[in-house]
Amino acid sequence: MNRLYSVSDRTVDRVLFGCGVFLAVSETYKQLFLYFIIQHRTYDWWFFPFQLCSLPLYLCLLLPFLKNARLKAVLYTFMQDFNLMGGIAALLVPEGFTGIHWSLTLHGYLWHITLILIGLLIFLTRRADFTRGGFARTLPLFWACCGIATLINLLAPGHGQADMFYISPYYPSTQILFHTLALHIGILPSNLLYLLTVCLGGFLMHQLFSFLNRFAILRRITR
Repeated sequence: MNRLYSVSDRTVDRVLFGCGVFLAVSETYKQLFLYFIIQHRTYDWWFFPFQLCSLPLYLCLLLPFLKNARLKAVLYTFMQDFNLMGGIAALLVPEGFTGIHWSLTLHGYLWHITLILIGLLIFLTRRADFTRGGFARTLPLFWACCGIATLINLLAPGHGQADMFYISPYYPSTQILFHTLALHIGILPSNLLYLLTVCLGGFLMHQLFSFLNRFAILRRITR
């Protein structure tokens, strides 16, 4: 544990960049397999790689090129809180990436396991900002990505085929509970509640890591 605390920023960024390369290569395989084998040279926007769990693909590749330490802390904290949570949730309910082809099922499991490992690496090397302000600074990034997801959902060909972040405005959410909720209160209110629930989950994850970080520091001090 103490050795991980002393790992340099450059080393951490290189490891995370390697994770980004792995995600990029595996996602390229998935997209090509879907396009040529499953969909017979037609593109299904349902599988466009811009879900919440897709973001580390872009963020890990970006990290080594960022010079602003505060901005990098936002990305670290975001992946620790939101993407580790997303990885755990997807593995608990894996129906979203199983059943098409065994290699894509394997891709889904490896992808979300990688998200968990990324989050744990960031925590163990203490690259995240564990304060409440640190979490608050991830929210503009989250909502900006929600905005991009909404634009993709609105503009993608097929009128409603894309469902980035599972907030399509064209049909009830495919997420458990929120689908039923959308049938009762409407699609847009249900989508907003879903996103607020994701934020709450990210905050609870952040608080857990903050507690574990304080506990680890306390143990070091009292030794």
